[in-house]
Amino acid sequence: MVKSAFLNTVTERGFVHQCTDTDALDAALSSGTVTAYIGFDCTAPSLHVGSLVPIMLLRHLQQAGHKPIVLMGGGTTRVGDPSGKDESRQILTDEAIDRNKDGIKGIFENFLTFGDGASDAVMLDNAEWLGGLNYIDFLRDYGRHFSVNRMLGFESVKLRLEREQPLSFLEFNYMILQAYDFLELARRHDCTLQMGGSDQWGNIVNGVELGRRVDELSLFGLTSPLITTAAGEKMGKTARGAVWLNEDQLSAYDYWQFWRNTQDADVGHFLRLFTELPLDEIARLEALEGAELNDAKKMLANAATALAHGTAAAEAAAETARKTFEEGALGEDLPTVDIAESELTTGIAAFELFRRAGLATSNSEARRLIKGGGARVNDERVGNEQDLVTIGQATGDGVIKLSAGRKRHALVRPV
Repeated sequence: MVKSAFLNTVTERGFVHQCTDTDALDAALSSGTVTAYIGFDCTAPSLHVGSLVPIMLLRHLQQAGHKPIVLMGGGTTRVGDPSGKDESRQILTDEAIDRNKDGIKGIFENFLTFGDGASDAVMLDNAEWLGGLNYIDFLRDYGRHFSVNRMLGFESVKLRLEREQPLSFLEFNYMILQAYDFLELARRHDCTLQMGGSDQWGNIVNGVELGRRVDELSLFGLTSPLITTAAGEKMGKTARGAVWLNEDQLSAYDYWQFWRNTQDADVGHFLRLFTELPLDEIARLEALEGAELNDAKKMLANAATALAHGTAAAEAAAETARKTFEEGALGEDLPTVDIAESELTTGIAAFELFRRAGLATSNSEARRLIKGGGARVNDERVGNEQDLVTIGQATGDGVIKLSAGRKRHALVRPV
């Protein structure tokens, strides 16, 4: 039984998978302020919901009175982490990495309090120390502490080799660099805990051991389980692509709808991980059945959206959904695509318009949607994929409503 507030919270809510030394970490967390970090590489202009578990770990850490470090991977993104990947990561230019980094930074301000206080979060970039490494000296001083035999045995490397997917020497260096990150953070900021997903276990263990061998430090590692849906699918992927955390990549309304559409069997699990509702309230909600369970899904959507986008955005998304589904009206925050009046005067094939509106990822998917009877224009079923949608179908609100099934909608606005 753990004693520290942080470990107690994250254990009860399902965040803990592995820990290098639970008893010693629990004692450290109980006796003073612990500084912990999680790294985020800059491979896209936004993080997606797959990053929410580590972000929530940092949030719970801060709420328990400890200090979180958000480490931007400005340096490691140039290498590529092979963990959990079947193929090599695309090499990004420094300019692309910087753009992605700028897009990601703002996400954390919704979840953490930054500042100069004892438990205030700080944001760092590992390019600060990795960029200036003298490679020969680095290998001599730190590379000798890593066994290639052992590195080949870690799951992240072993899976790639078993699948006969290429693993570049550049990527093979990633775990050494991440271990060095931990050492640098321990030296510079007295950081003693690294957290991450279960696919990071090998990288984290190497950092713990490097700190012990080089500086005789007592460091800790904690990982969270891979989050999958009750159906065994990777959480955060939809037919329309990744569920991004930045609103310029995915609207708050679509984000709200993602959580509202959670499978029944996942409601309790996701409420524990992605909201801060009390556990007894979550137990009550997940016990609901039938139509009443929809209320629990709405509470999940409201709470998760409020964390990522703010309370006002969550309330607006919920109101838009209510108007759309309960009143049949057009909610103001429905996703909207602007189409030139000239195109709509001539008419656009229905399958193409559904793709352009983001209700299908490809023309072929849009055709299947229409053939299956799931596509509607202004709540009227589309009979043929080649049917033209024209400006004459604009409603009194000056828009055309497209629907894919009962839960996904978009507006076409002539401009």
